Order: sequence, then C-alpha cells, then structure tokens
Amino acid sequence: MKTLLTFLIFAVQFGAIAQEANDILNKVVTKLNTVKDYTVTANVKANIPMIKILPSKATIYFKQKDKFKIVSKGIVILPKQGFTEINTFLANKKSYLAVAGDTTKIGGVMTKLITVIPNGESSEIVLAKLWIDIKRSVIMKSQITTKTNGSVTTTYSYGDKVNFGLPSQLVFEIDVKAFKLPKSVAADINKTTTEKKIKTNNKGIITISLTDYKVNTGLSDALFTKKK
Repeated sequence: MKTLLTFLIFAVQFGAIAQEANDILNKVVTKLNTVKDYTVTANVKANIPMIKILPSKATIYFKQKDKFKIVSKGIVILPKQGFTEINTFLANKKSYLAVAGDTTKIGGVMTKLITVIPNGESSEIVLAKLWIDIKRSVIMKSQITTKTNGSVTTTYSYGDKVNFGLPSQLVFEIDVKAFKLPKSVAADINKTTTEKKIKTNNKGIITISLTDYKVNTGLSDALFTKKK
C-alpha cells in the first residue's frame, strides 16, 4: 500500500512538471507561429580553430512550416539548430516529452530550463535543453544534440522583433569534429591538421547578427524552389 501511494505521488508530481513544461513550450510555439514568413539580412562571423574564415553576409528567407533558403555570394556557415530545426520539432507536440527543471539567470534574465526528449528514433534531434524567458516566451539559450552535428549550444539576443520571437543575434558554439561544415572549409581543416598537427579544443564560435527583418510579407513558394 505504501509503495502504491509513493508511486501515485510521484506520478502526480511528474505529471505536474510535464504539464508546466508543455504550457511554457506552447506559449513559445504560439508566438513563433505568428510568423508566417520572413526575410532577414544575416551578418556571419565564424571563429573556427585552425582556419581563417572571412565575415560573410547573406539573405535568409523562411516560410512556415519548414521552407528555408539562404542567398549569399560567399561561404556561409549557418547552423539550422537555431532557426528552423528546433522550431519545427517543437511544433509537433506528439513527437516529444518535455520536463521542467530549475530556474537560471542568463544575461540578467530569469529563465526556466525545459528538457525535451523525442518519442521516436526517427528524430534527428536526440535531446534538447531550452532555457526559456517565461515572461516573454522566447528561448534565451539552447543546447541541441543531433545525430549528425553533435551538440550545438546557442545563446539568443532579442531586439524589436521579440514580439514575434525572432532574435537579433545568435551565438553558436559547435564541436568542429562533429559539426557538418561546408566541404571547402572541412577540407582546409583536415589539411591543416595533417600538415601542422595543431592541437586545439575543437570548439568553434559562429556569431550571426540579424537585421532588417521583413515579417509576413507573403513570400511565394516558388522562391524556395531549387533552380537546376
């Protein structure tokens, strides 16, 4: 009887924690869903060990629910974890289990940790930890572990588009060994490693500043069609 009572108490407590997490995530997703499409200018700076990558500029196009396009004249290293991947994943509420954790201050903002675990093995995301500003319903920090890119930690800053949940800056920390870099960049890293045998911590930083948002302008699906 005592064991059953303990189990019931645990089940109720876990249910409450899960419900809290779902309520928080629902508000984040609801805010993101107000964005039907957007165009934004991205200025990208990459600090990757053993290789010099010049700052680049790109135009990013997005349309619900997962159309995404980058236009740039140079090489752009742009992790999707901070853009469409996590947003699309969170929108499918049946695909994961969410649990609320501790509160933590990030950049002076009080956040709630939400741990998200996929239900099925088909998901590219293995585990997601999200630190969410409950007052504004935006993600302040994320740590996303995927099957193909390892773990990517992202910190978010917001400007005048916070009401849409759109960040003004993203700072990614990547594991260079696990992350899929453009072929030319990866080739240079492998060459440098072979020739110089440089020892490094294998952590790279990618900073993306986002300006000149144009939100809900009615982008055409044809814009996202690949040209032959």
